[in-house]
Amino acid sequence: MVGTNLKAESMKLMDKRSALEEEMNIIIQRLAAPPNGPGLSGNLLDSEGFPRADIDIPTVRADRRRLAELRNDHKDITDKINQNIQLLHSARLEQTATVRDSGATVLDANIGPSLSVTNPITARGSFNVIDMDITVSRPFAMIDEITEASPAAEDCLQLGDQIVKFANVEIGENVLQRLAAEVQKNENQAVPLVVMRQGALITLIVTPRAWSGRGLLGCHFRTL
Repeated sequence: MVGTNLKAESMKLMDKRSALEEEMNIIIQRLAAPPNGPGLSGNLLDSEGFPRADIDIPTVRADRRRLAELRNDHKDITDKINQNIQLLHSARLEQTATVRDSGATVLDANIGPSLSVTNPITARGSFNVIDMDITVSRPFAMIDEITEASPAAEDCLQLGDQIVKFANVEIGENVLQRLAAEVQKNENQAVPLVVMRQGALITLIVTPRAWSGRGLLGCHFRTL
C-alpha cells in the first residue's frame, strides 16, 4: 500500500535525521569546548596573523566541513519528510471525501494541525485507510553560539538546540526577525519554548533579561 510505504519511509528518515542531529551536536560541542574552542566561525589565526597554536587547526577545519555536510543532509531529509507528510495528508483527505461521496456516514475523522489523523469509522464497520499518526515537528532555527553565564545558558539552553517554537513563533517567513521581536516583547517574562535536542522534543522556560553581555539571551540563532 502506497500510504503504508510512505509512512515507513518517513519513520526511517526521522531516525536518520535524529542520528544526524546527534552527530551535529557532538561536533558543535567539540568546537565550542572551553577554554579555547573556536566555535563554528571563530578565527583560526592569532592577533599577529599566524595560525593559532592553542588549537588543532586541521581537526577544527575537518569538523566544520563535516558540520556543513550534515546540515545539508539534514535539510534534504527534512524536506523529504515534509513531502511525504503532504502526500499522506492529501491521500487521507481524498479517501475521506470518497467515503462521504459513497454515502457512508463518517462518525470520527480528526485531522489536526499536527497531521495526526485517526481512522474514520463508518456505519458499515471499520474502513481501511492510511494510518497517519505521524507528528512532524519542524525546527526553524539552531543555537550555534551561546555565552557562558548568559540568560540562555542559565536557563538550560544548549549549543545545537533546534528551536521548534518560541512563545508564539513557529516556522514560517522572517522567523529570525519574529524571534527577535518576541524576545524584546517578553523582556523579564518567562517564555515557554520547545527545542529538539538529539532527536527529542524538550519544553523549556527561558526569561529574556539584561545581563553583563550583549542581547537579552546571550546566544545566537541561525536559520535551518
